[in-house]
Amino acid sequence: MSGFGKPEVVARGLRFPEGPVPMPDGSVLLVEVARGTLTRIAADGGVSVVAELGGGPNGVAIGPDGAAYVCNNGGFAWAELPGDLLLPIHAAHDARCGSIQRIDLASGAVTTLYDHCDGQPLNGPNDLVFDAHGGFWFTDHGHVRANGRDHGALYYAHADGSHISRQRAEMIGPNGVGLSPDDGTLYVAETMTARLWAMEIIAPGELAAPPPFMPGRLVGTPPAFRLFDSLAVEEDGRICVGTLVEGGISLFTPAGEHEFAALPGVGITNIAFGGDDLRDAYVTSSPDGILYRLRWPRPGLPLHRPSI
Repeated sequence: MSGFGKPEVVARGLRFPEGPVPMPDGSVLLVEVARGTLTRIAADGGVSVVAELGGGPNGVAIGPDGAAYVCNNGGFAWAELPGDLLLPIHAAHDARCGSIQRIDLASGAVTTLYDHCDGQPLNGPNDLVFDAHGGFWFTDHGHVRANGRDHGALYYAHADGSHISRQRAEMIGPNGVGLSPDDGTLYVAETMTARLWAMEIIAPGELAAPPPFMPGRLVGTPPAFRLFDSLAVEEDGRICVGTLVEGGISLFTPAGEHEFAALPGVGITNIAFGGDDLRDAYVTSSPDGILYRLRWPRPGLPLHRPSI
């Protein structure tokens, strides 16, 4: 990987880690999906539980009030595979019971902000990103069930629990979500199609109408069989997508030029940027329970979050 540093292990033995959030004190917040927790990884690699969330916490971000906001998919059934790999195989049960949770980081208190939209229950909330207005976009990935796969959707919500709207419906497993440097474009990665979409934001929490047959403009898809997970955006606008099957990070320019940074493992799910120069990339290898850190060739885009 020319220009990319060597991955170093920050922590191992985690139960399907996702959603890393580098914190100012050098620790990293993340969720352990199979453990049902919001977890803190200290700078020295020590692991502690911030809050017991239950279900399947799947993504986390820091909101404008300094609290952690978590997408909870409601829970998976799991398969233990050779090589100490852990994989989700389908929904834990038939009921749709996903939610958006708020966690007070000082007390660990957990509040459910949303579990419905327009009278319909959330299914499998997956990932989220805050905008400059203090609201957040989040994906609902849906679930694999005995009789098929649910459609997914894309939502916008206010952090105080006062408003939620569905901005796209009937997507195929939307997963990672992120904003362009000017906040004018929303990027969404679909897992099973391995497509990265760009959608124009025309007002806070409102997307332009999509073209026929597509949720947005197609940015790109990999040249080989890979699946997409979460994403982060670089300061220069490149989109970095966690990639499964061939584990690594798929990088796209907004115009669709593609590069692939291979990493250890088959399930690289998330990337987040930290450090003083935002060039420390924290990457989750979820099936084998590892959080990596490596030096990135360019800085990540600063997120909309308070100084805490």
